[in-house]
Amino acid sequence: MSHIGHEAYLEGRILSADPLELVRLLYQGASDAVRQARRSLADGDIAGRAEAISRAYEILAELAGAVDRQSGELGERLLLLYDYMQRLLLDANLRQEDGPLAQVLGLLSTLSEGWQAVQGQSAPARPAVSEAWGAPPPSELEPVSHAWSF
Repeated sequence: MSHIGHEAYLEGRILSADPLELVRLLYQGASDAVRQARRSLADGDIAGRAEAISRAYEILAELAGAVDRQSGELGERLLLLYDYMQRLLLDANLRQEDGPLAQVLGLLSTLSEGWQAVQGQSAPARPAVSEAWGAPPPSELEPVSHAWSF
């Protein structure tokens, strides 16, 4: 997929996403940025590492800004966790170490798995309708008791 096509695809996906999907996409984007930072660190690409860490930091800031301050203890814990990950990112960039990046990636993975579980629980149940013609699946059709006649 071309770079422009990929960006258009992501834009469409973001614009059509529900709030839970948006959070999942942000976790994915932050994880991708941290992975890129680790690759850049291993390659000695200082500018690439700094750019990727900045992108992950900004995504975490966006996630923190989206936390409902009235959500109680869960919201407070999320804010503390986002702040902790941001400090780890700054530390990784300053010290040029992989350990803090690996820790952030692990935390993002855990959060992403949790959001996927929440998203799965909140998904509406789909009716048992055949894709073709909107008819019930064959197992739910009434049995035919007569043969064809001409």
